[in-house]
Amino acid sequence: MKVILREARIDDIAAIQHVRNAVRENRLSDPSRVTDQDVRTYLFERGRGWVASVDNEVVGFAIGDLQDANIWALLVLPEAERHGIGRALHDGMVEWMFDQGLDTIWLSTDPGTRAENFYREAGWNATFLTANGEMRFELTGLDFRRSSRSEAREKLGSTQAQ
Repeated sequence: MKVILREARIDDIAAIQHVRNAVRENRLSDPSRVTDQDVRTYLFERGRGWVASVDNEVVGFAIGDLQDANIWALLVLPEAERHGIGRALHDGMVEWMFDQGLDTIWLSTDPGTRAENFYREAGWNATFLTANGEMRFELTGLDFRRSSRSEAREKLGSTQAQ
């Protein structure tokens, strides 16, 4: 499987929405809660995003929000899971966020999910349960850089578009 990672563009929004609504975990109960304008705002005003594609089809994306210092979304199509795509998107996004000067970033996800395990394995620290029952995680730039957790990104590096 040849995977290409690149910065998200405006014409990726429909594919990003498709991925968002096709996932097995962390599904939106009401897909209309995240509009195309929301995606556009997070991609180009609040932060930056990346997509992973296979055969010119977007199979995953990641969006980092600099204003709130958090991971707004990191999702991969079910059929593209377990190929290192999520980890490559994660590592590139997180590295970029810390390069922008953030010291600590956070995210929240449902407890007891594969996503929770993914973030724990990537070096995130669980801090507390939020009021809506999600697990909040934090990661410092120092911990991220110390962990040298970029194996997936290096593995996909030969196919990565800059």
